[in-house]
Amino acid sequence: MHSAAFASTPPDLLAAAIEHYRTVESYRVIIRSTHADGEEHFHYYYKKPGFVRMEFIRPHAGTVLVYSPYTQNVRVWPFGVKHFPELSLSPDNPQIQSSRGQRVDHSDVGTLFENVRTLREDGSAEVLGEERMDVRTVLHLIVTGADGFAVADVHRYELWLDMASLFPVKVISRDRQNADIEIVMMEALEVNAMLPETMFNP
Repeated sequence: MHSAAFASTPPDLLAAAIEHYRTVESYRVIIRSTHADGEEHFHYYYKKPGFVRMEFIRPHAGTVLVYSPYTQNVRVWPFGVKHFPELSLSPDNPQIQSSRGQRVDHSDVGTLFENVRTLREDGSAEVLGEERMDVRTVLHLIVTGADGFAVADVHRYELWLDMASLFPVKVISRDRQNADIEIVMMEALEVNAMLPETMFNP
């Protein structure tokens, strides 16, 4: 399927990645994000229908956030799970949003794909080809919005999709002036990982 997607038009490649993501039940990954305000480094866990767990390495080492789609709240342990204090916050609370306003409940790969698809609707997409990234073969894709159009301030996405899973392993977002907003590296990706319920209800 993946080689066929590569040979087809760019929108079909994006559609194939989105369709494959819909079949995914869970994943785990280490995320390294670089942006104007600094760097973030954390373990990220996702499980349908929308559970999220983030364990921070940098900054705020030891902080754990867990979002439940059932309560629609984020439990926060600034000094680690089972350590005082434990907070319960709304995902729109600015204290737990990223410096770019990203919410925990809108942080998964599916949200990224929807943003990319929205940008592509009246814009353009180009597949630059296959590349090697560490031990992976990746597909290099650029999606640009129509003149002046942006999604969450992003006018252009540059993505490297893992050939085996069609998951992004690197993403660069750029503004209307083509300046980098954020560079995200996704490492140690495991799709359909076995994630126990206790991870999201500690």
